[in-house]
Amino acid sequence: MTKRKTILGMAAGVAISALAAGGAFAQEVTLKLHQFLPAQANVPRLVLDVWADNVEKDSDGRIKVERYAAMALGGTPPELMDQAIDGIADVVWTVVGYTPGRYRTTEVFELPFMVTDAREASCAYSKMFDEHMKDGEFSDLHIVGTWVHGPGMFHTNKPVAKPEDLQGMKIRGGSVLVNKLLERVGATPVGMPVPAVSEGLSKGVIDGTTIPWEVTESLKVPELVHNHTEFEGPALYNLTFVLAMNQDTYNGLPDDLKAVIDANAGLSFSVFAGGTQADADGPARQVAVDLGNNIITVSEEDAKAWDAIVNPIYEEWVAEMGAEGKDGQALIDEARALMAQCGADMASIDTYGAH
Repeated sequence: MTKRKTILGMAAGVAISALAAGGAFAQEVTLKLHQFLPAQANVPRLVLDVWADNVEKDSDGRIKVERYAAMALGGTPPELMDQAIDGIADVVWTVVGYTPGRYRTTEVFELPFMVTDAREASCAYSKMFDEHMKDGEFSDLHIVGTWVHGPGMFHTNKPVAKPEDLQGMKIRGGSVLVNKLLERVGATPVGMPVPAVSEGLSKGVIDGTTIPWEVTESLKVPELVHNHTEFEGPALYNLTFVLAMNQDTYNGLPDDLKAVIDANAGLSFSVFAGGTQADADGPARQVAVDLGNNIITVSEEDAKAWDAIVNPIYEEWVAEMGAEGKDGQALIDEARALMAQCGADMASIDTYGAH
């Protein structure tokens, strides 16, 4: 595997270097961007296309970004990270939790009732990435952006208002920590990438799913199940994402094109991505409202009963991280402090968007 990755990476770097050697005109580069959602879904349309368009514009057309939606380059969503490492794709967008156990530090933002605001959490995630993950867990990739989605919630075939309502239900979970949460409230977790949710619901393989509002419309979830449970205050859970680039592809770019990628990466892009994804929750929620679906809102007071059941996940996670030589409690404390700091400093963070 190591030899295969080395050969693939060298091939990517050599291809770009060969282009660069031919002069300014020949320095045109094509990046293949691969991800798992349909092209019309919110993240590809509102985040990834904006990034790709900006990169093309800022490079005066010398970088072209080919966009491959819905795993059009082959493979499955859990393989996307390896596709970026191996150079099968130049850039991928994916859920970090699709590769469980490999990027443990990101899980601090996936703990239950940890995140209140996606922009603040995406900001904190970006800062913690630079401090703890860039040269560690993600050292074999060039990471463009790190962010979280809006509040995670339940979409089910029967009403769920209390933890006991989930007893015996088969619920799709998007990460190891979400699956642990489901187990603690009595549900049967079913590991399943987002693109499989629609079929799973329509065939009765699952009774419900945990996803944020924003992706429900493209998956037609409000048409397949008619009960939705959201939480006031901190989110039941969140998932972490990365926009990741093959390291040799980045290294093979001439300096001025590296500068283009760098200008469209990091803190401001991450906050934009997380905030944009969260902002898309409202219109998607309205689809369920217009269909007359049953939307249950768990108050902050009633959420305490949920928190009491799932809170031991924190202690378990700290112990697991300790076994790997990492101070899990320090990471939790740092994440909370940074989210508060990011909230106070949000107005001073450079605004990223279409330009």
